[in-house]
Amino acid sequence: MSNVTVPWYPGWNLDIFFLTIMGIIALSLLVFGILTAYFGKNKARGVGVVLIVAAVILGFLTYYLADFNFHVSLIEEVIVGALFYLIAAIIGLAIGLLIFLGAIMKT
Repeated sequence: MSNVTVPWYPGWNLDIFFLTIMGIIALSLLVFGILTAYFGKNKARGVGVVLIVAAVILGFLTYYLADFNFHVSLIEEVIVGALFYLIAAIIGLAIGLLIFLGAIMKT
């Protein structure tokens, strides 16, 4: 991992940022599509299947762009970055929620 630029170092570029966004969108479409297809009724199940197909297509597009166009490592640079920022967002959300709940409980 000597030549790899990871998100917490300043060498991170917009190509990796763009691919990280695409990867997170693909992951969220996959999860929401599975939930919609499983728990939905009639038309909602069809929408769930469309979301799953869109997630798979976007995932393959992310892989293709990472490997052949931008020449970055999908695992080391894109997926690690996505996990890094996803965990940071969850921690920030939890802290903000605790502050909000603390503020409204005092009133």
